[in-house]
Amino acid sequence: MNKKLKNILNYIVGPLLFIWLSYSIYQQVNHQVDVQQSWDLILKAFQEEHRWKLITAIALMFVNWGIEARKWQLQIKGIESISFLNAFRQILAGQALGFNTINRIGESAGRSAFLKEGNRLRGIVLSFVGSMAQIIATFTMGVGALFYMKVFILNHTNQLNGLSEFWLVGLIYVITAGIILFTLAYFRLSGLIELLERIPLISKYRFFIEKLEDFHWRELIHILSLSFGRYFVFLVQYTLLLDVFNVSVFWLDAFALVGVLFLVLAIVPTIALAEMGVRGKVSLLLFGLVSSNSIGIIATAGGIWLINLILPAIGGTLFILGLRLFRKNSSN
Repeated sequence: MNKKLKNILNYIVGPLLFIWLSYSIYQQVNHQVDVQQSWDLILKAFQEEHRWKLITAIALMFVNWGIEARKWQLQIKGIESISFLNAFRQILAGQALGFNTINRIGESAGRSAFLKEGNRLRGIVLSFVGSMAQIIATFTMGVGALFYMKVFILNHTNQLNGLSEFWLVGLIYVITAGIILFTLAYFRLSGLIELLERIPLISKYRFFIEKLEDFHWRELIHILSLSFGRYFVFLVQYTLLLDVFNVSVFWLDAFALVGVLFLVLAIVPTIALAEMGVRGKVSLLLFGLVSSNSIGIIATAGGIWLINLILPAIGGTLFILGLRLFRKNSSN
């Protein structure tokens, strides 16, 4: 590709992506049924005595994505060293680019787009480690939440429609077995690579996956601990917003129900367009077991969606403007 064409692509891809993503985010927010009600309640909450809790929940958004930025630094340090601020920028850009993909799987491509040319595909592969760690954290806490819900929340009067005790216990066992297998795979990445290399198509591109073998168990524990840290940030945010919107729930019950909610969202394939609706319905189903404040429950779900997903995606679109596909000092 000649230099002139590279320069043209460098300076039009970023703005075009910015325009498309901005329009996409606007359309998706605009089509959410409950988002306007949630937004109105959020604005009202700023004028009430609980506003400090709302401000804290918003501030925790930066903690949440800051932890993810640190994880990203650790994941790619074997191929490229980047500053924390650059990692944070790449995380938000990935959030914007992953907005229209199922369960936001496009985030890794968005992050890796800011790496040097020769590292982008390897960056996508290495992001798999962070995704595995977050899945382990979500499912581990989720299965504990299911057990707590079974013992302390569900009874003869409080039951989940369509989910008997038999199926709930079966689900706990299945998820627990899955967590064990997934955790073993996480800490035995080298063995996983050996299995993958037996597939002819994958073995031809070993260069892109070989760095997965370089992770030391201490690094994997560090990444996993950060993933659990993110999870607890989510729990605190959700609990704060429940209080802001007057959904009276015992904090342990709240933690358990949020854990089940995150487990459902991790299992059910969604895109951002449908996620708010799924969050709202599942939140009503779960928190309806302990509270009759349906408006507050929906507002909490909408508030978390706006704070943790929409605001970072909007910020990420601004960083997309600086995206350059070709750089002078790219690695081979």
